[in-house]
Amino acid sequence: MWQLLRECLKTIPGARNARRVGRRIRKAYDRQFGASTFRRRLSTCAEPRIVIGAGAKDTPGWIPTQKDFLNLLTPADWEGFFVPESLAAILAEHVWEHLTLVEGAAAAATCYKYLKHGGYLRVAVPDGLHPNPAYLDWVKVGGASPMQLANGHKVLYTHRTLSQLFQQSGFGIVLYEYFDESGAFHHDPWDAQDGKIWRSAQFDPRNSGGTLVYTSIILDAVKD
Repeated sequence: MWQLLRECLKTIPGARNARRVGRRIRKAYDRQFGASTFRRRLSTCAEPRIVIGAGAKDTPGWIPTQKDFLNLLTPADWEGFFVPESLAAILAEHVWEHLTLVEGAAAAATCYKYLKHGGYLRVAVPDGLHPNPAYLDWVKVGGASPMQLANGHKVLYTHRTLSQLFQQSGFGIVLYEYFDESGAFHHDPWDAQDGKIWRSAQFDPRNSGGTLVYTSIILDAVKD
């Protein structure tokens, strides 16, 4: 995120002032979403629920994290904040597609380690069985989505391959939204209070016309 911001600021006339503005933005961001704020908020929660890679979203009832201090692929980050089986829930919207299959499996194992028994990891990723070719061109590995400029998609999952990834770490799976191999859309109701997925049939504004323009595979990986 900050690398992209720096590159954008370089294109603005008066780059020195632009860099100064960028530093101020970063400081303000860190005050709200940085590691010290995360640690303080974590200390006040008996049943912490965290959001992986939250960006600038701060969802009530959830504590946002950022990759620079809580990286799914850096075990020492997790050891510095948590003890095993201490988290009630983890939310990760469009994160796992930025990991390789090996990285995704390691990240799943990390989440399993720190979730309480009965806790869950709510995951959403692009749907590799979405019937719209334009959607697939947008989200495929090396696709047209602007997010791929920052950290490209490494895997395009189906409901089966995503479920299998988390089952390998010991999770039970509850699927909520996905397309199947015949192009049929499956939807079981889920509660946004338990983890809101914005890129979903209900909440993505691109679906407001009644056509499912943009959806995700959405599931809960539950630590039984």
